[in-house]
Amino acid sequence: RSDGKLPLIPSGTLSMRKVADAEVGSGAQKRSVQLLAMTGIGLTPIFAWATSGAEPRLFAFIYPGFLQLIEKGWEGSADALEERQKLAEGESLLGMQQRLAHPLPGTTLIRNARVFDSEKALLGPASDLLLREGRIVSISNAGGELAPADHVIDAGGKVLLPGLFDMHAHFGPWEGGLHLASGVTTIRDMGNDNATLQQLMAQLKEGKLLGPDVVPAGFIEGESKMSARNGFVIKDLEEARKAVDWYADHGYPQIKVYNSFPRELLRETAAYAHERGLRVSGHVPAFMRAEDVVEQGYDEIQHINQLMLNFFVTPQTDTRTLERFYLVAKKTAGLDLDSAPVQDFIALLARKQIVVDPTLATFEFIHKRDGQQSPIIADVADHLPPDIQRSRRVAEMDIPDDASAALYTRSFDKLIEFVGRMYKAGVPVVAGTDELPGFTLQRELELYAKAGISPAQVLQIATWNAAKYTRTLEDRGSITVGKRADLVLVEGDPTTDISDIRKVALVIAGGRAYYPSEINEALGIKPFAEPVRVGSAE
Repeated sequence: RSDGKLPLIPSGTLSMRKVADAEVGSGAQKRSVQLLAMTGIGLTPIFAWATSGAEPRLFAFIYPGFLQLIEKGWEGSADALEERQKLAEGESLLGMQQRLAHPLPGTTLIRNARVFDSEKALLGPASDLLLREGRIVSISNAGGELAPADHVIDAGGKVLLPGLFDMHAHFGPWEGGLHLASGVTTIRDMGNDNATLQQLMAQLKEGKLLGPDVVPAGFIEGESKMSARNGFVIKDLEEARKAVDWYADHGYPQIKVYNSFPRELLRETAAYAHERGLRVSGHVPAFMRAEDVVEQGYDEIQHINQLMLNFFVTPQTDTRTLERFYLVAKKTAGLDLDSAPVQDFIALLARKQIVVDPTLATFEFIHKRDGQQSPIIADVADHLPPDIQRSRRVAEMDIPDDASAALYTRSFDKLIEFVGRMYKAGVPVVAGTDELPGFTLQRELELYAKAGISPAQVLQIATWNAAKYTRTLEDRGSITVGKRADLVLVEGDPTTDISDIRKVALVIAGGRAYYPSEINEALGIKPFAEPVRVGSAE
């Protein structure tokens, strides 16, 4: 089609544009090919190489770092095409940042914003804030700031929050817009290819990539047939110490231990990480229980299932299998949360101040059947592309009958209750996702409110707590003079209705303003709130 667009059924449009050309060779043969970027399916562009000319056809499909599919006989050109594609993707990402980030040089005055005090979990009166070069310079009563400013934002009495954190992300280059559009200005990356993450962090720092600030956690796995291959995969204590050293030398504040980590090395590895000044967190390695890792030096545990398995596993249970999900789905409903083992475990976590990153929303899949919409997007599905809506109706668990569905639902409800009980007992909770960026955090916060945590306390978890446990509280996590001006302006009042956290009207981060409506439209998402725009000083 001449316009590069194709209507989709039942709705939506597939758009295609050329982003690069290349000349490839195979022996004496030469061929001109073109790199096409297609949008309208999913939330990120799809790149494919096609032949040039009047009747183009698919020539190669490359997923950099993972997959190369190319016409037979032209395999020798795949690496060169991959490098050119990476360059083109980088140019596209830079272009997105340049289009959607609005720099705020000089000073910016925010008028008439109700400021959320994340330290005390209280919503304050209307205030004026003066920002300069990405920092908060002053906070005064509404109408009290008289200093001249280069830019002015009329908040109109809306709620102003510190930038939110997603404490369990695995960052990819196309995910930054989803984070920012949801008010997430800092993420904790909980496991990635080290070289890739270092490159992404450098691009973010240089302003070449759209996305939040990244606090990295160093991934350490043990060698096995089931090993994840991120970070470092180790076989002995010497290799574990070398991994810890690399992360400490590169400024990582913590490590994350994974499923196949050798249990006989855990205590010494944790102690060495502490010697190097790193926090220790992770999954519970196979053939261990949560109580064991707490005793051997963990500061934090990821995922609600890793906690609940403490009550269900035997010494022979391999939690690297799907048992880590099915045991929790089948047995949690029958667990007495008032029993001595449960109460003793919660008391242990509280006494040792073990941080918990529950990722509750991610585990809603344990009771979702085919055809049911994922709770992560159910309330906003009509804002999303149709293929996303369809894909989120696919079940991930084998739920053979209504009785199993009811059992698994009761189990999930008890997971929610368990999180509420931990919080009320004084166990530190942080809000992470390990799922679809932005939307999952919003659902996670709703589930905390369902657990009996007040909406204001939920916002405190997503801001103050997160900054405290990423060791960044000195420059973010609250709206305080001298700290980074990472700010989120929201319609409604999320301190009384946490679901209002979806209505983000403006995000400020890194000395730039972002309009979530613009970002969402660029990603094929129908906006959730009218933007509050930056104006020039009169």
